[in-house]
Amino acid sequence: MIPRICDLPLNRSFFLFGPRQTGKSTLVNSTFTKKVWKINLLMTDQFLKYSKHPERLRLEALEKIEREGIRRIFIDEIQRVPDLLNEVHFLIEKTGCQFLMTGSSARKLRKGGINLLAGRAVQRRLFPFVYQEIGDSFSLDEVLRFGSLPAIYDCSLEDRVDILNSYTETYLREEIHAEGLVRNLGGFSRLLDLAASQCGELISFTSISRDCHVATRTVQAYYDILEDTLISIRLQPWRKSIRKRMVSHAKFYLFDLGITNSLIRQLTAPPDPVRRGRLFEQFIILETYRLLRYRQSEACIYFWRTNHGAEVDLIIEKYGKIIGAFEIKSQSHITGAHLSGLRSFRSEYPDVPLHVIAMVENPYRIEDILIVSWKIYLEELLEKFL
Repeated sequence: MIPRICDLPLNRSFFLFGPRQTGKSTLVNSTFTKKVWKINLLMTDQFLKYSKHPERLRLEALEKIEREGIRRIFIDEIQRVPDLLNEVHFLIEKTGCQFLMTGSSARKLRKGGINLLAGRAVQRRLFPFVYQEIGDSFSLDEVLRFGSLPAIYDCSLEDRVDILNSYTETYLREEIHAEGLVRNLGGFSRLLDLAASQCGELISFTSISRDCHVATRTVQAYYDILEDTLISIRLQPWRKSIRKRMVSHAKFYLFDLGITNSLIRQLTAPPDPVRRGRLFEQFIILETYRLLRYRQSEACIYFWRTNHGAEVDLIIEKYGKIIGAFEIKSQSHITGAHLSGLRSFRSEYPDVPLHVIAMVENPYRIEDILIVSWKIYLEELLEKFL
């Protein structure tokens, strides 16, 4: 089993959120092996029992704690029965038992008025494998095509295609609809396809509403659902004013490259140069975002763009100050022609270190801009900005 770098608290109760099939249950089961009572709310009988009678959790838990010495209770897919958190709250206060709670979304918990235990349980996130976890067997070409979900690791080509297509059809479309998160499955399905094809582009909710034949507010709600169910991340443009930052057009990146390629039906063919460049940008953005969350860093990521169209793909901010600017290029040879965005950025922020992340073999500089390989960025450079 590949070791994960997600740091789970050994003594405090926690929520572990992450998309389906990222290995949440596997990680919890491998970390906590003694005196654990396990409840899987994906199982129909357990879901029905606790959804009808949430107080049963409290009654059964008190008995197990007293008779069997249970000190940890693992509840898988906790968002399916939000009312259980009232019982969890009581049990933590009364018994000090540690609760290990996993889920693919906090949306239902928040919508139900649940306060996520008011600090009595910390939150962690789990993502598909990152470069540091796969290590020596990492293949950039394979990750750009098939992503890094644990379920597809070490599978044959046919199995990878089947797993990813099943994920997009069964979970992303049907289960999100079945969970009551969307009413119009057709409109949501069209938006999913558009979200994949426009991954990393500036999003206009008005334009998408015309293409999907749904209201603009519905499109905004759908993108919120994709975020809340951890299927996508939102990258905001950098603005000095937080208010202006919130109303500007954002970019969205789906959480896994294989899922992106499955939705646009491009799994079995190697990407052309244009699509490879977009996938490479998505890869760098996702790896950066994941490592920031794993390290529990207070740094945040944005992109930078002027009214005239000059753009920098990735900005890292910490404590209100930009500490690094990065252009992402899939080329193996970078020249001055690739640096226009960074030059425009430099005129406004002359003291910020400038970089290009590319397919180069060795680092070199053009003017004051450092060109580095993606491996050096992930292994060395990024750590300095966390």
